[in-house]
Amino acid sequence: MTAQSSPNTPLLFTPTKLRGLEIRNRIMASPMCQYHSDDGGPNDWHMMHLGRLAIGGCGIVFGEETAVEPDGRKTHSCAGLYNQSHIAAYRRLTDMIKQHGAVPAIQLGHSGRKGSCHGAIEDWRPLTAEDAKNSLPPWQIMTPSAAISPPRPIPPKEMDQDDIKRVIEAFRTATKRSIDAGYDIVEIHGAHGYLIHQFLSSSANQRDDTYGGSLENRMRFAVEVGAAVREEWPQDKPVFFRLSAVDGKGGSWRLTDSIALAKALRVVDIDVVDVSSGGVTGSSDMPMVPRIPAYQASFSSHIRYEAKIKTVAVGGITTAKQAEDILQAGDADIIAMARELLWNADWPAHAAEALGVDDPFSYLPTGYAHRLRLREAQKTMDINQDQNIIAKSLRYFLDDSTSS
Repeated sequence: MTAQSSPNTPLLFTPTKLRGLEIRNRIMASPMCQYHSDDGGPNDWHMMHLGRLAIGGCGIVFGEETAVEPDGRKTHSCAGLYNQSHIAAYRRLTDMIKQHGAVPAIQLGHSGRKGSCHGAIEDWRPLTAEDAKNSLPPWQIMTPSAAISPPRPIPPKEMDQDDIKRVIEAFRTATKRSIDAGYDIVEIHGAHGYLIHQFLSSSANQRDDTYGGSLENRMRFAVEVGAAVREEWPQDKPVFFRLSAVDGKGGSWRLTDSIALAKALRVVDIDVVDVSSGGVTGSSDMPMVPRIPAYQASFSSHIRYEAKIKTVAVGGITTAKQAEDILQAGDADIIAMARELLWNADWPAHAAEALGVDDPFSYLPTGYAHRLRLREAQKTMDINQDQNIIAKSLRYFLDDSTSS
């Protein structure tokens, strides 16, 4: 299920190496929360969802954001890897992804003040005592700065030094479990307004200890999590870090801050920065990031060149030409997609055809590819046949059916 590259192979379909991993192309299925987990663990829904992405031809297939502790979930139905019993279920997923030629990847995170709520379809409405009657009790959320956190039925807890150390250890333990579960890439979720991003942005962090105030202090938690994960992860496998290049509308975290963070992460041997945006808002004059095609690729480019670290471009990328142009311009090393793959899970194979890759069907399962190659050969033969012969054959069969 891997096409052979040649000197004329587009960059999108040129295999790439990350430490000891050989990845068949530069297409990555981005983490997408499903809200279908059972007490954190995956089930048949995840097998189907990730199976579609694996057989469609992606080089890397991420599962969804996976919480490092139960209270680090956003909802009761969010994924987690906080229990040894989860490992076997995740191993079932990683074995399947590898069987179909892709690299399985996991994103570890903690919701912080964005926890204890309903899912996306209900616009993340906070859980209440009324929900507890339906076996969905709210829990106490943790936050860098309780005074400026969104209200919850149970007042939020401002994290003390012991809480910070405990969460770092939870990331460390989840990393070890990810190894046992068969993952080849681990990503730390430091974006989208979740706990690590809350420490980074002064719009969410107003602490006056060593984890607040200056940029260096606000980055401390992110860098310490990165160092802990890298210490546990195999040296021949890469660690990614997802960051929001800038805050959302009215926020305070800027691109120059992201470049500084990327440099600090490189020092602790983080391999790739997965560049997103948004998640923390405030009252500044920072505008909303325009949702135009490939709207985060320029952020990726600046971080890649100025921090001298590999990057992933994601957001508003829907066509093969867009993806190839981003790589050719040197704006990213990997192209990530989310909603476009929900719409068309076979996008990689179609992109290979659009970019002129020899035998684009090779990115699909062998049985699929065989049938599609036969169809393609038949189409070519029909086009080349003399139209008089085709017409004569059709008359024969039609006349034959009429006489009977």
